[in-house]
Amino acid sequence: GTNKRVELQHPEIYEAAQVKTELLLDDGKVRLLIDSVQKNIIFTTVLVGGELSNRKGVNVPSAILPLASLTKKDRKDLSFVLDLGVDWVGLSFVQRPEDVMEAKELINGRAAIMAKIEKPSAVHAIDEIIAVSDGVMVARGDLGVELPMELVPAKQKKIIRHARRAGKPVVVATQMLESMIKSPVPTRAEVSDVANAVFDGADAVMLSAESAAGDYPEEAVSCMGRIALTIEKEPSYKRMLSEDSTLPEATTADAISAAAKQVASTINAHAIVTYTGSGSTALRASRERPETPLLVLTPNMGTARRLALVWGLNCVHSKDAVDFQDMIDKACGVCYEWGYAKLNERIIIMAGMPFGSPGKTNVLRISRVRDHHLDNRLK
Repeated sequence: GTNKRVELQHPEIYEAAQVKTELLLDDGKVRLLIDSVQKNIIFTTVLVGGELSNRKGVNVPSAILPLASLTKKDRKDLSFVLDLGVDWVGLSFVQRPEDVMEAKELINGRAAIMAKIEKPSAVHAIDEIIAVSDGVMVARGDLGVELPMELVPAKQKKIIRHARRAGKPVVVATQMLESMIKSPVPTRAEVSDVANAVFDGADAVMLSAESAAGDYPEEAVSCMGRIALTIEKEPSYKRMLSEDSTLPEATTADAISAAAKQVASTINAHAIVTYTGSGSTALRASRERPETPLLVLTPNMGTARRLALVWGLNCVHSKDAVDFQDMIDKACGVCYEWGYAKLNERIIIMAGMPFGSPGKTNVLRISRVRDHHLDNRLK
């Protein structure tokens, strides 16, 4: 390119470009107003100029691009990482729920899908996208380019609120501790940013360049962990979670999960144990945000790893229970071994019967840890 002309090898953008809308280059550092569009040329007026190097991003905030969510290279890469056994796949630039469904068909249950919300069209269709995704990420970098940056905090809160209501994990990412790429300590504003994401009810907060390419990766991870743990101990955090909670859906599984939280508080239970194969029981328990520790027993190692991302869940890979009594023995035994409950202390057990029926949570059991439970321990 030159100072007058830039080559853009994406014909889909020419199709989507509209006169009197903006074209953003390099994360919005260069802003262009579209004057006219021809078959393979877009004429613009420079609103904000700057130096532009190779391989920089292009954003068309006002348009839904006629692009497949997965390119040929994406499909090849996806096949490769699925063979490696990844637990989560991040799907970038989701525009519509159909983008997620396309990826789901290819993944075929071999990994969970995290839909990255970084387009205005995705925010508008957030409930539909959440419904078909396993989790969502508030990807504030590109979202802050595609939207006016002053709108991003409110959109972050909206996405978190809707994900929590649906019982799906939500991650907040991008520039959370950006200064720690070069500094051993964050700015106070960055600390507040991480804290606010935790207060909002996010399941996880994520580092990017801070840990991938920064000079202080260990310090950044440690700092973020300390902020999150400190906020979660604040009385105001528990109060905000309670105020933001929504009524359970009118299903047996959601009613059982809500009841488990209430019963555990009433009888001062020392743990809520969910026994799950697919993870659906555990997700419903987490959605209620109980103060009682949540312990997940699952015979599926992949499920245990995926659920480690979700708020409050402590996952244990267990042998499959042969019957209901075996499940109780395992739950009591692991609570004792892991220090959640002592002898004669009570725990709550949630499960779905018959076994192997995803989403069929229909059992709530109060049990005391007894000596005979400890003979059937995890190995």
